[in-house]
Amino acid sequence: MPTRPETLALIRRTPPLIYRWLGDRIFAVLVLGFGLIVMGLALSLAVVLFREGSEAITTFGFLGFLTGTTWDPALRLEFGTLPFLIGTIVTSVAALALSFFPALAVAIFSAEYAPRWLSHLIDGMVDLIAAVPSVVVGIWGIFVFAPWMRDRFYLPLYMWAAENQPDLLPILGSPMGYGMTTAVIVLALMIIPFTAALSRDAIRLVPKEQREAAWALGATRWEVIRMAVLPYARSGIIAGAILSFGRAIGETMAVAMLIGNKNTLPFNLFGPAATMPSVIINEFREAVENLHLASLMAIGFYLFLISLIVNLIAAYIQRKMMVSGGRTV
Repeated sequence: MPTRPETLALIRRTPPLIYRWLGDRIFAVLVLGFGLIVMGLALSLAVVLFREGSEAITTFGFLGFLTGTTWDPALRLEFGTLPFLIGTIVTSVAALALSFFPALAVAIFSAEYAPRWLSHLIDGMVDLIAAVPSVVVGIWGIFVFAPWMRDRFYLPLYMWAAENQPDLLPILGSPMGYGMTTAVIVLALMIIPFTAALSRDAIRLVPKEQREAAWALGATRWEVIRMAVLPYARSGIIAGAILSFGRAIGETMAVAMLIGNKNTLPFNLFGPAATMPSVIINEFREAVENLHLASLMAIGFYLFLISLIVNLIAAYIQRKMMVSGGRTV
C-alpha cells in the first residue's frame, strides 16, 4: 500500500481533469474524422463512377444495361453487360465453392492440430501466398498451369467425349486451356489464403473454456472441434468466406489473363468467358467513343454496388451468427 508521500507524488504527476477530458475529446474527434473520411472516399468514388457512366445508364436504362446481351463497341455502339455479369458471378461462386473446404481444413489444422513450430510455418506460408501480386499468378497461369491443364485434362476429356459422347462437346467447348475452368481454379487458389487466414483467426479466438468443457464431457478431438469450436467461430468463418468472395468478384489481372475474354453468351466449361473487371482492363485504353468509355465506367459503378452488397451481407451474417453466452444473438 503506498505511503502518504508516494500518494502525494502520484497526485502531483496526475494531469488535471480538464487535460484528461480534452485528450479524450481530441481522440474521439480524430477517430470520428478518419471514419468520415473513409465513408466520404467511398461515397465520392460511387458518385464519380455514376456520373462518368450516366450516359450509358441513361441510353440503355438502369436495368437494361445489366440485361443486355450485345457488346459491340465497333459497329453498332450497343452495350449490354449480361455476359460479364454472369461470368463474374459464375467464376466467383465456383471459386468460393472450390476453395472453402480446403481453406477451412488448413485453418483447422493450423489452429488445432499442428505443433507450434509447424503452425507458425503454415501461417507464414499462407500470408506469403496471399501477398503474391495477381499479375504474377496470372503469368504462372499462362505459361505453366493453363498448358498443363490443357495437355493433362482438357484434351483427353475432349477426345473421350468426341469418341463416346458427342453431345457433350458443346458443353465442354474448345480445350485450348484458357477459359472459364482455368480461371476458376486459379481464382480459387488465390482466395484460399484469405479464407484460411480469417478462419484460422476466428478459430483461435474461441475461448479455451469451450474446449475444456467438451474435453470434460469425454469428447474426442474432432468432436471438440465440431461441437465446441466451429459453432463458436462460425460467424468469423462465414464472414471471412464472404469477404473472400468479394475479393474474387473484384479480381482483375489474373482472371483477364486466363479467362479468354469472350463477350457473348452462352459459356461452356473449357471455352472463353469474360468478367466485369476483365472487360474494363481489356478495353479501357481502346475506348475512343464517349458511349464506350461511359459503358466501362458504368460497369465499374455496378461492380462497386455488387462489392458493397457483398460486404454488407458479410457484416449482417457475422452479426446474426455471433455467439454470446452459449447461444446465437
